[in-house]
Amino acid sequence: MPQCLSDSVPTLAVVKPKVRGFVCVTAHPAGCAAHVREQIDYVKSQPPLAHGPQKVLILGASTGYGLSSRIVAAFGAKAATLGVFYERPCDKGRPASAGWYNSVAVEQAAHAEGLYAKSINGDAFSDDIKLQTIERLKEDLGQVDLVIYSLASPRRTDPRSGEVYKSVLKPVGAPFTAKTVDTDKKEVLEVTLEPATDEDMRQTTKTMGGEDWEMWLDALRHHNLLAPGVVTVAYSYIGPEVTYPIYRNGTIGKAKEDLENTAARLTSRLADLKGRAWVSVNKAVVTQASSAIPVVPLYLSILLKVMTEKKVDEGCIEQIERLFATQLYRADGKAPTADAQGRLRVDDWEMRPDIQDAVKKIWPEVNTANLATLTDFPRYQTEFLKLFGFGLPGVNYEAEVELELPLG
Repeated sequence: MPQCLSDSVPTLAVVKPKVRGFVCVTAHPAGCAAHVREQIDYVKSQPPLAHGPQKVLILGASTGYGLSSRIVAAFGAKAATLGVFYERPCDKGRPASAGWYNSVAVEQAAHAEGLYAKSINGDAFSDDIKLQTIERLKEDLGQVDLVIYSLASPRRTDPRSGEVYKSVLKPVGAPFTAKTVDTDKKEVLEVTLEPATDEDMRQTTKTMGGEDWEMWLDALRHHNLLAPGVVTVAYSYIGPEVTYPIYRNGTIGKAKEDLENTAARLTSRLADLKGRAWVSVNKAVVTQASSAIPVVPLYLSILLKVMTEKKVDEGCIEQIERLFATQLYRADGKAPTADAQGRLRVDDWEMRPDIQDAVKKIWPEVNTANLATLTDFPRYQTEFLKLFGFGLPGVNYEAEVELELPLG
C-alpha cells in the first residue's frame, strides 16, 4: 500500500467535507479529478482556439481562475503548460489540498493527450521558486508566449527586504456596515468593518498589487524567456456598488489599482517584443478567496439566482474560455477590445443593468427567513463544496480513496 510521508500511516481513507468558516479543510482526490474533468469537457465542447498560445506559464495554477486558465490553454489550444502554485501534499494520513489534487488531475489528463504539463510547488513570491521556474523553462520549453498571473494570498514575504506583508479586507476612510451571510449558520446579519490605516493599505498593496507580477516578468525577460508577441494577463474584479466599500474602494481595490498601473508599465517595457500586459476584470464566482470577503457570499448567492434565471451565468471555466476566445485569441485575429481604462471586461454580463437592477431589488428584502427563496444560497454552498471535490456526480463518497497522488 502506498504511504503518505510516513511508512506507518496508510493513505487509503474515506474522505468527508469538514468546513471551518470560509474554508474546507479536507479535499477529495476523486472529486477534484471529476471537477477538473467537467472543466476539460466544457472546453472541448467549444470551438478550438485557432490562434491560441503554445507555451504557457501560469502563476497560481491550482484553483479558481488560474486553474481554468491552464485547462483552457491546454485543452483549447493544445498548449504546453507549466503551473506554479503553493499547495499542501498528503501528510500523515491527512488529504492533500484541493489545489494539489486539481493539479495532479490536469497533469494526468494532459499527459494522456500527449501534452506537456508540469508543475512547481512552492512560494511563488520567493526568488527560489522564480529561479526553479526559469531553469525548468530553459530545460523544457524555452520562451513562453503567455504568462497568466493569478496569485492570491493573504501574505507575501518580500524577497528583497525579507519583510512579511499581510493583506486586510477593510474599507478606506470610514467604517462600513452592510448585510452579509454567516455561511455556517445560514443566517443573514450585519457586519461592521473599521477603516484601514495607511499601513494596512501599504501592506495590502504589497501583497495583492502588481509588484510581484512585475518581478516575474522582469526575471523572465532577463533570462530571454519571453517570446515575441508575448501576452501576460492578471485577473481583477470591480463588482457592484454594494461591494464597493469593502472591495473596489477598500484596501483590495487599492491593490487592484496598483495592478492596473503595473499593466501599463509592463506594456511599455514589452513594446520591443510587440508584447502586451492586460488586466482582465472577471465576474464574481464562488472561490476560496471570494468566500473570505464579507458581503460577497450574500451578493454571490443573489447573483447566482438572477444570472441563472436569465441564462447568462458563468463559472471560472466559462469565463476564461470566453476571455481567450473573444478577447485574447479571437478567431478573426483582431486585437482585444478594452474599456476606457485599458482593461479587458468579461464581467460584462454580471454588470448588465438588468442583472444589477434585479440584484438591487432583492438585496434590501433578503433576510434569514427567506435566504433560500430570494437567493440561490443552496447552490452557493454546492459550488463551494465542489471546489474541494465534494458533491460531484459519479463519485462514490463512501468508498476509500488513495490520498497520496504525486505530481508528475
